Amino acid sequence: MDEPISTEERYPARYWHKLDDSRIQCDLCPRDCKLHEGQRGSCYVRGRVGEAMVLTTYGRSSGFCVDPIEKKPLNHFYPGSSVFSFGTAGCNLACKFCQNWDISKSRSFDKLADQATPEAIASAAERLGCKSVAFTYNDPVIFIEYAMDVADACHARGIQTVAVTAGYMHDQPRRDFYAKMDAANVDLKAFTDEFYVKQTGSHLQPVLDTLKYLCRETKVWTELTTLLIPGLNDADDEITRMSAWIAEELGVDVPLHFSAFHPDYKMINIPGTPAATLIKARDIALSAGLRYVYTGNVHNIEGDTTNCPSCGSKLIVRDWYEIEQYRLTPDGHCPDCNTRIAGHFEKFDHAFGARRIPVTMKGMA
Repeated sequence: MDEPISTEERYPARYWHKLDDSRIQCDLCPRDCKLHEGQRGSCYVRGRVGEAMVLTTYGRSSGFCVDPIEKKPLNHFYPGSSVFSFGTAGCNLACKFCQNWDISKSRSFDKLADQATPEAIASAAERLGCKSVAFTYNDPVIFIEYAMDVADACHARGIQTVAVTAGYMHDQPRRDFYAKMDAANVDLKAFTDEFYVKQTGSHLQPVLDTLKYLCRETKVWTELTTLLIPGLNDADDEITRMSAWIAEELGVDVPLHFSAFHPDYKMINIPGTPAATLIKARDIALSAGLRYVYTGNVHNIEGDTTNCPSCGSKLIVRDWYEIEQYRLTPDGHCPDCNTRIAGHFEKFDHAFGARRIPVTMKGMA
């Protein structure tokens, strides 16, 4: 039984239409949830009240934090800068391996302890010296109205916006949403539809469509993350095919992050990903022609380092989220051979570092 939608949770939602059988259909993502009165969609945060759809988490967050931008992960979007991160609750995927399942799978809104208007978030990010605001922890697709309003408030103050997402959405909301984003890290969870169906309750093609749209039709800086799960999506052949598709369809300059799985949620019996698996995947992707490939969730300085694709010079040496060496010119060129490095860069003074600073927004909503 769905939890009743209270009066304070009823923010008017976009992207839905009425059906002939008296239900209404959500048009935000390919789940196409069809709802009777009082029902919630699969994401749990979008539901029907009367003859319309509402968003129940507008202005309500599971928490705010200042992070290094590399944690999103984004290695080519103002490296060393800080990002004001927040999310809400719920998700439109059903990943059995979700590493933020206490937030994304929450059916109890006591997780939403902090409240803030879009203007309050932009103001806090500015006051804390953050270069950008990230919609993260759970997928911003499902709180699209809130995220877009926050993005407008941020841009009015010269603050960049970042989407950390699975990219599972329909075309029109995709266009509206990314018109307001400056950067995105998209989870490419695997390269088979079988994995998406069995492990996430979704499909691969809409994600590929999002990636092609981002890289071909927008100026949104895009990086990809693939969480490698032993025995499920870490086969050499699959990584080879995925890398070749990225090179051909998205371009060799799109950074790819291979991240290590750890047992969580409904996958506690699968072992964590060995560092050797990530290192091998990185080698495969580099051999396929991708210029910037990284490893995550393991200690591997070489896999954290940005190298010049022309002369091989080490340009940004990272140790986890700490930048140990930064040699790029302010406009993003290799100082040794003058090759332009793909991404967004500026004059580098110092890095925010590996800190994580929780932020309380009470009194600012």
